[in-house]
Amino acid sequence: MQNATLSVGDPIEGRCTKCRKNTAHVIVTMDEESPGKVQCTVCSREHKYRPPTAARKPAVRRTVDPKEVERQEWQALRPTMNPAKAADYTMTTAYKVNALINHPVFGLGVVQRVVGPQKIEVLFEDGRKTMRCQ
Repeated sequence: MQNATLSVGDPIEGRCTKCRKNTAHVIVTMDEESPGKVQCTVCSREHKYRPPTAARKPAVRRTVDPKEVERQEWQALRPTMNPAKAADYTMTTAYKVNALINHPVFGLGVVQRVVGPQKIEVLFEDGRKTMRCQ
């Protein structure tokens, strides 16, 4: 905290133009009630007084877990699925979007999209998988 009356030779906190950070300075000249020129105690450079800058808070990055999104999507679709109408998965069958399939390892799944002539993307409870098809 600064004193009420500042004078030449007093220490003061300020932003150094060379160091590019808040450092301790010594007042060299005064302009009426405020410091005019100051000298950095770290690099010894004289420059116009600049008040210290407030520390910035680090940006908060919100990362979305793709697995969590897939789980939520699965939970939303699950009530509309009828396991009795699911076709057993085989690589020799052609599938359409929204078709319900039953895989021997992954279980019940919904075809989300046709990726290419022989691939489909299926949403299972464990997540999204790319499968071969006819």
